[in-house]
Amino acid sequence: QVQLVESGGGLVQVGGSLRLSCAASGIFFRPSVDWYRQTPGKQREWVATITSDGNANYADSVKGRFTVSRDNVKDMVYLQMNSLKSEDTAVYYCHVIVGLRGYWGQGTQVTVSS
Repeated sequence: QVQLVESGGGLVQVGGSLRLSCAASGIFFRPSVDWYRQTPGKQREWVATITSDGNANYADSVKGRFTVSRDNVKDMVYLQMNSLKSEDTAVYYCHVIVGLRGYWGQGTQVTVSS
C-alpha cells in the first residue's frame, strides 16, 4: 500500500527557513514526486517536482528560494524552503502517481509570521 508521510512543518518568521520531508513507502520504483500547498478556500497549488533521476522544476513563486531533493536509498524527498514569505503559509503535501492513481500525504502545516 502506497503511503506518504510529510513532516518538518512549523512556525517560522519571515525570511527564515524550513526543511520539509516526505517519507514514501509501498512503492517499488522511483516515481517523480511533487510538492503542493494549499491555503483555506483556495485550490491546491503545485510547488515543485523532482523526477526519478533528480531533475527539478519549480513554480515561479518559489523559484530561487525552494530546493527539492531526494534520497533514493532512504525513499525520502525533501523541500528546503529559504527566504520564506508570509504568502508561503499553507499546508504542504507531497504527491506521487503510481499505476495511474494519485496518492497524497496528510500534509504538514507551514506558518510564516511577520
